[in-house]
Amino acid sequence: MKSSRSRSRKNRNNRPSGGNIINRVFDSSGPEGKVRGTPQQIIDKYQQLHRDAVLSGDRVNAENFAQHAEHYLRLLAEAQREVEAKREEQERQNRERQAERDRERAERLKAQEAAANEGSTDQGGEGSSLVETPENAPKPKPKRKPRKPKAADQSDGGNGGGNGGGNGGGEEGGDKNGGATEAAE
Repeated sequence: MKSSRSRSRKNRNNRPSGGNIINRVFDSSGPEGKVRGTPQQIIDKYQQLHRDAVLSGDRVNAENFAQHAEHYLRLLAEAQREVEAKREEQERQNRERQAERDRERAERLKAQEAAANEGSTDQGGEGSSLVETPENAPKPKPKRKPRKPKAADQSDGGNGGGNGGGNGGGEEGGDKNGGATEAAE
């Protein structure tokens, strides 16, 4: 079990850390009693109380409310600066990581190009520094299926003719599904 001393320890800083302050709810003990809310809500409340005091001619309370509002303004501004600094640091780190990834990618591409160039010179290529792309590669001739010979006799019982049989019929024969096959040129 923990000792009571360790349980009673708190963050000894007067101010909590950055981003938490902006949305944190505070209890402010002002001259008009407690004001509760986020720093922006407290600032708005003290500014309203300041305006009311000025309109009623109470310069002492007006100055007091203005000082309370200014305190929370400073607190909020410092928290926003810390959040902005963290965001900028994160963006800087992201840019550095991206630049490193880009450098690594460029090195990989150079290595691949060098390997491709070495491969093309080893194979008796022209020794050109260009990488052969599919657009520049020689196009293979399309393979054609051999033509089926015309059926000389139709005594095999097929009502379509040709070796394919089926219902497609015709001089070129039918395919397995009964449709006519395309005539070869």
